[in-house]
Amino acid sequence: MSPSVSPRFFSEKEVARHNTKESCWVLLGTRVYDVTGFLRMHPGGEALILRRSGKDISREIEGPPHRHSENARRWMEQYYIGEIDRDSSDDSETLRERRKKAQHEYTAEEDTIGISKCSKVDLDKDLVDWRKPLAWQVGYLGEKYDAWVHQPVDRPIRLFESEFLEARTKTSWYMVPIVWMPVVIYLSWYCYNMLAQERTRLHITEDYSVLVHKSSFPFIFLAGMFLWSFVEYCIHRFVFHMRPPAHNYYLITLHFLLHGQHHKSPFDGSRLVFPPGIASIVVGSFYLVLRQLFPEGLGLCLFVGGLCGYVVYDMIHYYLHYGSPQKGSYLYGLKAYHVKHHFEHQRAGFGITTRFWDYPFNTAIPEETF
Repeated sequence: MSPSVSPRFFSEKEVARHNTKESCWVLLGTRVYDVTGFLRMHPGGEALILRRSGKDISREIEGPPHRHSENARRWMEQYYIGEIDRDSSDDSETLRERRKKAQHEYTAEEDTIGISKCSKVDLDKDLVDWRKPLAWQVGYLGEKYDAWVHQPVDRPIRLFESEFLEARTKTSWYMVPIVWMPVVIYLSWYCYNMLAQERTRLHITEDYSVLVHKSSFPFIFLAGMFLWSFVEYCIHRFVFHMRPPAHNYYLITLHFLLHGQHHKSPFDGSRLVFPPGIASIVVGSFYLVLRQLFPEGLGLCLFVGGLCGYVVYDMIHYYLHYGSPQKGSYLYGLKAYHVKHHFEHQRAGFGITTRFWDYPFNTAIPEETF
């Protein structure tokens, strides 16, 4: 809502009535926020917000135990809908008149700009024109790009004017297991039968080799999954979070297409998993490297485990954004960790399926920030 538009006014009783999953409001002082759409995104789980629905959450925002980041506070402003009028009752004629007038102005503004009330982007002052595709705009941001892309918003991003290209950048989460799990199942069967022929040997030296027995397949498969977790960490840290030179239009654009758009709009559900076409490039490269480093049977076994690891990675990544894991569970901790990466520690916390690799490479998010 722009500053020129009159705020809507609510009584405390009216705010208190919005305390369900279908309509959840909270207060920050006298400011009213409709956080219904944010419930399942909240890293602490929806129950944490629902327990405080209709109430002032200023103390929880400030902490302890957890003081919310500036990005989290900025994100909160997207859900601002009005103000508390503490001097008026539900039956106040004055309050009803003010609501009616403010509602009229508010609706008129929404109709004019054609966006959701939760979209807090200032279309006139933002560094890019949100009315147009962003892919070819971000490269001109130069030195301002890094700060801009790490200030997340809750609105969809359009990358290309072409409907064909735009559709190729979006993927439903279920496409990942539909495309890749049949490949994992088939190659697992193929690898096991290959090892059963007892022709695959791992050469330690020119004169000494070890037979790779079929019973070792589950362990090799798990080793492949673990190897993928390292690849996942490296891609996330060194490719997705590269710092493109401020003067290089093309590298900035490439970064935005690869990962920057996800940090700008982290809850765009259509872009939380890799499109199969793009993923096949990474998957194919992973196979070629393993094929060169290990005997065919062993390399293929590691590959199929790594491919399964990739599927698990994409599914976990989607769940960390939209799932509500049980408090105290492994995924609950991962969700809090990953949301911290998005909102406060963009240069740390690169592990998605596991935090393991963040520790030896000194990129772990400090525990006290959770």
